[in-house]
Amino acid sequence: MNDYLDTNRANWNDRASVHAARNGLGYGVQRYIDDPTALSDVVRFDRERLGDIRGLRAVHLQCHIGTDTLSLARLGARVTGLDFSPVAIDEARILIAECGLTDAADFVVSDVYDSPSVLEPGTFDLVYTGIGALCWLPKVDEWARVVAALLKPGGRLFIREGHPILWSMDETLSDDLHLRFPYFEQQTPLEWDDDSTYVATDRPLTATKTYEWNHGLGEIMTALLDAGLTLTMLVEHDSVPWQALPGQMIERADGEFALDELAGVAPLSYTIQAVKTH
Repeated sequence: MNDYLDTNRANWNDRASVHAARNGLGYGVQRYIDDPTALSDVVRFDRERLGDIRGLRAVHLQCHIGTDTLSLARLGARVTGLDFSPVAIDEARILIAECGLTDAADFVVSDVYDSPSVLEPGTFDLVYTGIGALCWLPKVDEWARVVAALLKPGGRLFIREGHPILWSMDETLSDDLHLRFPYFEQQTPLEWDDDSTYVATDRPLTATKTYEWNHGLGEIMTALLDAGLTLTMLVEHDSVPWQALPGQMIERADGEFALDELAGVAPLSYTIQAVKTH
């Protein structure tokens, strides 16, 4: 397990450096500095479902370089971002400072499974997780227990994720949708070696090896129920915020990508909300 963790951390350290570019590539972070009202595409997509978060104490698990964290802070939450990549956390702190929001957000370097030992368990109104996070975790039930441990009674989880059906598809084949990889959680991870990332960058990655795990939608919901949470929302979406299947997608006006000729054939992402009732 530590080998998987160390290998993935090296990859995300490398990604953080190129994702935080100020030259219009990567995550395009200069727009957050130039426009004090700018929100990340992921947070903006679910803003109505997320509701009013002003004054809430929130933790953003697997926060990467902090663009979603920043967006939650701009919506009025007091946010702690947590990520296992020290490079990503350094970039998140720089971004928050450049945007003048250091009083609204702070950051912690930690593996997500260790978060209850480095944060204050039972004190958060909101646990937030953005898209593309769960596939880096080997056990979804352990993640659900972490979420429950962090939330105070009445607090809620809010997550938007890539759909496990999407993670099962082979993105290198553009003539149709091809299910090639496990839908259900497996003990042995999928192993990848790729010097590119999901946004345009000014150099290839040097730490190219990664390990990933899929988790079925039923497995995720069961894990949350077993952790003592009550499901209050499940919405499946026909789009994702990046071109996940090159050659088969169209970009919508809101920056989301949806299937073109095969529109509506498969869900591509989902939003879940769950509440800790006691």
